Amino acid sequence: MPKAYWIAHVTVTDSEPYALYAAGATEAFRKFNARVLARGGTCEQLEGDGHPRNVVIEFETLDAALSCYNSPEYQEAKNHRLGAGIANIVIVEGAG
Repeated sequence: MPKAYWIAHVTVTDSEPYALYAAGATEAFRKFNARVLARGGTCEQLEGDGHPRNVVIEFETLDAALSCYNSPEYQEAKNHRLGAGIANIVIVEGAG
């Protein structure tokens, strides 16, 4: 079964509530055995509209990635992010 990945492109506009989001989201990721592959490191935007923060998180399955996103833990954390930044998030199934 292929792995799945959260890919997020983010611009933080209010760092204080965003920090609360990051802490809560990290707990949700831990609960679902996710592995952060990239989070906010140096990047170079080559095409399209970019964001300064880019995140890639690996999950064992697509179901695990979706379950994490829909979990009460992540949804509670997400409430801190709303209004504290602009985020584009997609979950992608990996190549088999």
